[in-house]
Amino acid sequence: MTSASTTRPWLSITPAPAHSSSPFALRHTDMLSLFHHARTQSGTQAALHYFDQTITYAQLNYYSDQFAAYLLANGLQKGERVALYLQNIPQFTICALGIWKAGAVGVSINPMNRAHELTQLLHDSGSSTLILHRNLYEQVAREVLQELPHVQAIVTSSKDFQSRNDLRIIKPEDDTATCPDAIDLLEILQATYTEEYVAPLIKQADQHDPAMLVYTSGTTGVPKGAIITHGNLSADAQIYRAWIDIPDGAAILAMSPLFHVTGLVGHLALAFACSSATVLMCRFQPEVVAEATQEYQPQFVVGAITAFIALMNHPKVSAKQLSSLKRVYTGGAPVPAVLAAEFEAKFGMPMRNCYGLTESTALALSVPPSQNTPVDADGAFSIGIPVFCTDAYIADEQGTPMAPGEIGEIMLRGPQIIPGYWNKPAESQASFINGYLKTGDVGYMNEAGWFFLVDRKKDMIIASGYKVWPKEVEDVIYSHPAVLEAAVVGVADPYRGETVKAVISLKPGHIVTSDALIDYCKQRLAAYKYPRVIEIVDELPKTVTGKILRRLLRN
Repeated sequence: MTSASTTRPWLSITPAPAHSSSPFALRHTDMLSLFHHARTQSGTQAALHYFDQTITYAQLNYYSDQFAAYLLANGLQKGERVALYLQNIPQFTICALGIWKAGAVGVSINPMNRAHELTQLLHDSGSSTLILHRNLYEQVAREVLQELPHVQAIVTSSKDFQSRNDLRIIKPEDDTATCPDAIDLLEILQATYTEEYVAPLIKQADQHDPAMLVYTSGTTGVPKGAIITHGNLSADAQIYRAWIDIPDGAAILAMSPLFHVTGLVGHLALAFACSSATVLMCRFQPEVVAEATQEYQPQFVVGAITAFIALMNHPKVSAKQLSSLKRVYTGGAPVPAVLAAEFEAKFGMPMRNCYGLTESTALALSVPPSQNTPVDADGAFSIGIPVFCTDAYIADEQGTPMAPGEIGEIMLRGPQIIPGYWNKPAESQASFINGYLKTGDVGYMNEAGWFFLVDRKKDMIIASGYKVWPKEVEDVIYSHPAVLEAAVVGVADPYRGETVKAVISLKPGHIVTSDALIDYCKQRLAAYKYPRVIEIVDELPKTVTGKILRRLLRN
């Protein structure tokens, strides 16, 4: 059996520069250096398009300076955490840059998260500031912040930085909330700050400093903050740009959420690497995506397969509207070849695959744009080959490399691999073997070096590209007074890939309907997490030791 360090058959199909002869050079070691290079190259050019308004790189630099100065003026210390609880609006990019310029760490929080989840992440990250939409303050955060009085709230509006107010995306009631004890972001950006707070702004960060905490669930279902360093984020953005072969100034369509690692790297950071603009639309809506693509002519997009299915099946989305796109990539869930063929038939462009996870700062394996995607015997797309600066192999349970065709765990190493999890040294150490990240994803590599995904981490559910851990859902179900036992599994769904199903038994003398339990979960979990199906049974199947047999429930 050969060593991981010597068996790299993919090098013969890797675009130049290949790993072995002339390694790909990373010019920038941190996100601020990457941004300032883009600003120097494209100061008067667009950095952000948002409906009918455009923010240039010079304006983005000014706004982010303003926010950074505010943070310093209000006592922020180096390394403090500032949480972003936002949709795809310009304020996400403005504030992320400002956070970095002030020497702080961003914490991305899914705006679909509810009070329980928000409390958990703010507490774990130790965030001192929370930036959020006005409606989220009123609907979710107000009660949370009463329990966390040390967290300063900064509110903002989806209507800021644009005037189109598209009712398909921006609802009138979204921004009418009054937010006592919160500061308005626009006031911060319009204020005047003395040189005392402007002078210390950082122009180049240490590559080892954390840039973002992006939360993912561990094997227990407890959220873990993946520490994405400045080096991780800037490296993967530069690798992304070179691998996909995106020219300078080519706009990026932001179809994935910025709070997710795909959007953070494949939209925000990638645009800086290309000195180009990000096309933002607040949230995904097929018609709006198509219209924005036609208006601003982006050349690259990466998104979940469910988003492409929605575009394919929307009667008002045409091939002409999407004709500017030159590179279309998907990831986050297995892609049936038949869907990719349907997409290409309708829009005239091939869809290619990429693979990564939060712990790999998104991109780790991908299909080169010059290559057709191989399909395995089961009709599944290859997830690609290792991108520049990245090594991968298939391992057995001991981490030993396996031969081509043998099924095992996908292992990764490269400059985009995170150093570990926030305040979790044991879990961090357990995630690596000999410097390689244990992805927990099961697959194989063929003789040519193409990787294929066979299975996922045990028990994990991927619904519309989002990872859902059963225990997190079960904890909420168990909080219902009528529930005796509960088990959550993923079941096949033609649109979402998988959907969440719960099987429960009730306490003696208690009566509750499946619909009532679904509604109970819906109020406490993000939209992609709550179970769409709940089955009530007399008793759940178990082993002789009392462990619930999830595999029987899936079947």
